[in-house]
Amino acid sequence: MIQLATFLFIGTTEVIFILFILVMVFGADKIPEIAKGMGKGMRMLRDASTDIKSEITKTANKQGINTDVTKDIQGEITKVKDELEGFTGSVKRHSK
Repeated sequence: MIQLATFLFIGTTEVIFILFILVMVFGADKIPEIAKGMGKGMRMLRDASTDIKSEITKTANKQGINTDVTKDIQGEITKVKDELEGFTGSVKRHSK
């Protein structure tokens, strides 16, 4: 059984087709510039979201709002994620 790599539910052939279309539309020399611009945009978005989170947390602490609930929820999410990764890791190892 041949197993193709998937990235966000997109198969290898779809990724290759998308890359082919990108090269045809923008040209090979423009792709690094586009990737660099997208990287900068994503970095700016991440920085903005971090700033917003810190402002909300700071304001909540000033107003006396308990933010421990969000920390507890984040901890539970992390535990479930780790358990799922452990389970899928063992499944992946045994499937070969």
